[in-house]
Amino acid sequence: MHALLNLLAAVALLVWGTHIVRTGVLRVFGTNLRQVLRASVGRRSRAVLAGIGVTGVLQSSTATALLVSSFVGQGLIATSAALAVMLGADIGTALMVQFFALNLAWLAPLLIVAGVVTYLSRRTEVTGQAGKIALGLGVMIMALQLIMQATAPLTQAVGVQVLFGQLTGDSLLDVLIGILAAIVSYSGLAVVLLTATLAASNVITVDVALAIVLGANLGSGLLAVLTTLKAAPLVRRVPLGNLMFKLAGVLIALPLLAYLPGWLAWFGAEPKSIVVNFHLAFNLALAIIFVQLTGSVARIVERWLPTPPADALPGTPRHLDATALGTPALAIGNAAREAIRLADAVQDMLAGLLVTLKSNDLALAERLRARDDEIDRLYTSIKLYLTQVSRQELEAAESKRWADIMQFTINMEHVGDIIERMLIDVVEKKIQRALSFSEAGMAEIEELHTRLLGNLKLTVAVFLNGDLKSAQQLIAEKVDFRELEMRYADNHLQRLSGNTPQSVETSSLHLDLLSDFKRINSLFCSVAYPILESAGVLSPSRVLPASAGNGAASAAPRDEAPAH
Repeated sequence: MHALLNLLAAVALLVWGTHIVRTGVLRVFGTNLRQVLRASVGRRSRAVLAGIGVTGVLQSSTATALLVSSFVGQGLIATSAALAVMLGADIGTALMVQFFALNLAWLAPLLIVAGVVTYLSRRTEVTGQAGKIALGLGVMIMALQLIMQATAPLTQAVGVQVLFGQLTGDSLLDVLIGILAAIVSYSGLAVVLLTATLAASNVITVDVALAIVLGANLGSGLLAVLTTLKAAPLVRRVPLGNLMFKLAGVLIALPLLAYLPGWLAWFGAEPKSIVVNFHLAFNLALAIIFVQLTGSVARIVERWLPTPPADALPGTPRHLDATALGTPALAIGNAAREAIRLADAVQDMLAGLLVTLKSNDLALAERLRARDDEIDRLYTSIKLYLTQVSRQELEAAESKRWADIMQFTINMEHVGDIIERMLIDVVEKKIQRALSFSEAGMAEIEELHTRLLGNLKLTVAVFLNGDLKSAQQLIAEKVDFRELEMRYADNHLQRLSGNTPQSVETSSLHLDLLSDFKRINSLFCSVAYPILESAGVLSPSRVLPASAGNGAASAAPRDEAPAH
């Protein structure tokens, strides 16, 4: 029992080491890996090489599958190119098996010590994350050594010999065991390494080991399918196509299992060598056979998983891919794209507000008010999506971007609420009472509205690019807008004193519109403050101390605090 517990602990340590390496690599190289994948899909050969390289550092073809699937779901790469990447990803996993199959016992302590010291001393820096990767590699190597030690006494146990003896001769059962092991451990790489170690210890025969390796390959493909089961159809295409490749390969390899050990013995007669070489040969053969068929398989899975029709419910998110949550940088990018959709909906509401004011169109007012429900749904989806991203795993720049997106969506949702209330006031105070603004008053409202739409577009540009010059321009626009609003409010009061009938009848609505426009503009312009603060050009407070006196206070900037 003690030996069995040691073996289970060693296997768990191997899986955990793989997880540490994968998360560390995504933290350090996540953006670069995505750029490599997107830049290498023009040709099948380059796509295969990109898959090999990315999976080589991620230690997981499943992680690569989720990345590539997310790109397909966003329309960044085609399904056929993504399938070519996955053929390379499986080769990358096999090459890592070759590396870990070497005698690296001397390397494990060095990697663990260096990794722990580096990570603890510089945890928040890139160097600290590199130490985390080294720690994970050391843990994986040590786990393999522990598996070798734990299996030695097990081979002498009669019960264990009887148990593994039941595996001999039933290839389908062995394949099924490999599938289940890969799904449970969330790592086909770990299962293949464990199988090679068990074969080297004579716990299982080579024939059984090869069948389990086939099952591990199938299991890793099925794992990606299960992980994306609730995702959009476009996202599910790549895992399904890759599983088809693996299934076809297994069906071809099963009848040849009896002959494979003899053929593979030419490259090394040791059981461990035969197992790891078979894993590499199997995935190389898949790439050679199917790389020219990626287009055909892509068309098949596209027919099985067609692009869904346009959203039946307005405000349904399009870019919030749940499979990207494991890669924080990618998830934040998805949230930013959805935030732009939110701003587009706000722009439509704002543009329609002026049309409603001029045309007295009740039906249009109701349609615009319904857009606020769409904005609320989209805002809620973005907020819940961002809360699923672990901020503890974010770098400083990513954490700041997370906060910026959250604040931007909150402000856009507030703007939607303000416009909805403005529409209600327009209907009740103007349209239903058949009133109209004075010619001068309407011209002033149009001018402010035009400036407001322009500031919204500039706000979106600042949100996307984070440009300091644009942020400064936006704050300057805020000051100009406030001064213009104050002048137009004063003009309206002068018209009231002249007893202009239209101004008297619409006075309450007119002043409310001007005030609401100012509030909306403040919410738009607040996106600039974090950028100005980071650049060091924003003072902590724009209110001078009381000791400065009235004269100094009168010289204080007229800008106002950001709306939050």
